[in-house]
Amino acid sequence: MPPAARSDRLARFSVSLPESLLDELDAMVRRRGYASRSQAVAALARDGLVEYAAQLGTASVAGTISLVYDHRKTGLQARLAAIQHKYYLLVVTSMHVHLEHHHYMEVLLVQGPAEQLQTLADELVTVRGVKQGKLSLTATAIPPLL
Repeated sequence: MPPAARSDRLARFSVSLPESLLDELDAMVRRRGYASRSQAVAALARDGLVEYAAQLGTASVAGTISLVYDHRKTGLQARLAAIQHKYYLLVVTSMHVHLEHHHYMEVLLVQGPAEQLQTLADELVTVRGVKQGKLSLTATAIPPLL
């Protein structure tokens, strides 16, 4: 059966957990508002698979890179743009918004091998003048544009 057809079907499996861990899971289900333990376990599995793909470094994933910086820093925006241009095959789009006290928040939508996305994020975050930066990955990639 093709993977796309299988992904819509639910599969049941059983999991054994220490009671204390099950109690913590149930508390998380309630606090976060999951409809069921199954929904929570599926979300945890997705997060784990994203982390695993990032560790492998070769799986193509989508994600965002969020940056906060002071736009008054001379040459900062040009350096950020140059880095994005260097990795133009990974950057799908970007946008920035004005925050208070001369700060901008820039969010890049990125896609590619997790290892390369981490390299891009590291280059952007370490530019002098960037106050905060974070790469967040998803479990799947964006469909090709062509």
